[in-house]
Amino acid sequence: MAMNLGVSNGNGGGRRSFRKGPGSLSEINVVPLVDVMLVLLIIFMLTAHVMEFGLEVEVPKVTQTRDTTESLPVVTITKDGLITLNDKPTNIHVLGDAIKQKFPNAKGAFVRADRNTIYDPIAQVVSTLGEAKIDVKLVTQPVDEADRKR
Repeated sequence: MAMNLGVSNGNGGGRRSFRKGPGSLSEINVVPLVDVMLVLLIIFMLTAHVMEFGLEVEVPKVTQTRDTTESLPVVTITKDGLITLNDKPTNIHVLGDAIKQKFPNAKGAFVRADRNTIYDPIAQVVSTLGEAKIDVKLVTQPVDEADRKR
């Protein structure tokens, strides 16, 4: 409880009067801040798994790989046959035009396919990009040392 000590306005000379009432409160109430922060923490914890970037595509492992720093469009084929261009679903019939429209300076494209994908969608995408005169670069991952020993 806060109490203000003030000087009376002349009635009692120099006497101090004690008065109760709504005075200034010099403490900050942090309970609402803590409540809001805990709610935000719970929301972020529950939605963190949704914030993962990209599609789940397990590319095949090969012994020879080459790192590149080229910035090219990425065509992804999931094991269900869904085709995406930079994580946005795309129709295979407009794939070449979409790449040329969104990436006018790109001479090639990365094709990333799940290793469990049947070959037909991969062949169709490679053929479509070839007709559009876009170089195809397949995305793979290196074989781990543990996999080599098997």
